[in-house]
Amino acid sequence: MIYDFAIVGAGIAGLASAAEILRTRPGASLIVLEKEGAVAQHQTGHNSGVIHAGIYYAPGSLKARFCREGAAAMKAFCLEQGIKFETCGKLLVATSEAELSRMDVLLERAKQNGVEAQRIEAAGLSRLEPNICGLGALLIQETAIVDFKAVASAFAKILAAEGAEVRLGAEIAAIREEADAVEITSSGQSWRAHMLIVCAGLQSDRLAQLAGLKIKHRIVPFRGEFYALPKSRAGLINHLIYPIPGPELPFLGIHLTRTIDGRILAGPNAVLGLAREGYEKFSLNLKDAASTLAYPGFWRLARNNLAAGIKELRNSLWKSAYLAQCRKYCPSLTLADLGLPTAGIRAQAVMQDGTLMHDFLFEETARMLHVCNAPSPAATSAIPIARMIAQKALARFGEL
Repeated sequence: MIYDFAIVGAGIAGLASAAEILRTRPGASLIVLEKEGAVAQHQTGHNSGVIHAGIYYAPGSLKARFCREGAAAMKAFCLEQGIKFETCGKLLVATSEAELSRMDVLLERAKQNGVEAQRIEAAGLSRLEPNICGLGALLIQETAIVDFKAVASAFAKILAAEGAEVRLGAEIAAIREEADAVEITSSGQSWRAHMLIVCAGLQSDRLAQLAGLKIKHRIVPFRGEFYALPKSRAGLINHLIYPIPGPELPFLGIHLTRTIDGRILAGPNAVLGLAREGYEKFSLNLKDAASTLAYPGFWRLARNNLAAGIKELRNSLWKSAYLAQCRKYCPSLTLADLGLPTAGIRAQAVMQDGTLMHDFLFEETARMLHVCNAPSPAATSAIPIARMIAQKALARFGEL
């Protein structure tokens, strides 16, 4: 059998793309291949669950456009599927004069991106958040929280209802593009499809190379560590509390996030991961570590961001340093408040010159489309990403 479409990766991007293809082309034969034993086991299931509004991203970028479209589409999908979410809003808190200046830059960017943002003075911040201190803040009221694992599961149910196959435990060993199809092999079993879409996240560069693509980047994993606050702190914040992000790296800084199940998380930081899928602290995978350390682009990145990297490593190794980042805007927090640790791993594309790929990145051949860079806000943006992927795949399918 030759499927019309095969999708590798059952995270939120792969599942949403499969659902969009079948919505646009009902009756198409489609299979989703996933190496884990369940869907949404990596980036989709290890994030803070925030539906971002789109304030941070460069105007005109795919991230800026897809985040705005995606936030509205994600909320609509949750309403349709009966998935709980809450539009609780976010405060970006400035704790220094330098951060106040950067806050003004972010306010202008919000306007360019069509995001409604309100400047809050220190007194207003205290009224909104009695436990938070700062010189001022930006209020982004559209920001929401959700369980993205639940969203991914809803997409999987849609696929089952449409007759698509989701094959779990299928780790890809080979991809071969032929004139009339793509052959995908896993543990002695193989499938053929007219079009292949790869949404492999942390393994995306390896699968692109496996398929013969001459990529100009590598995935470097950045580990983001969270701490869950105790139940006694459940009323600590009303909004999500974020610092004003520094200019050195595209990470948002250690923040306080309410989750849809009632917890508060502190984090994440951003440190180099030595295992792409190792969520325990000090996880080491020799293959993953060697892949990063052998890549010249990583060393150029490290050299250009040495101070920031040392700071993040310090915050990881010493809980007191981590706490100090939180206490800049929430001084009542104590070491005892930083409870059970957890972590997520961000798949970040790093170019050969050491620069980070700041936008979503896609690579195409005659019969394949690879999602090569889709870090945050990819979960928020999953539906417009899926629409673009489906449009490209269906247009290419019609030409074949």
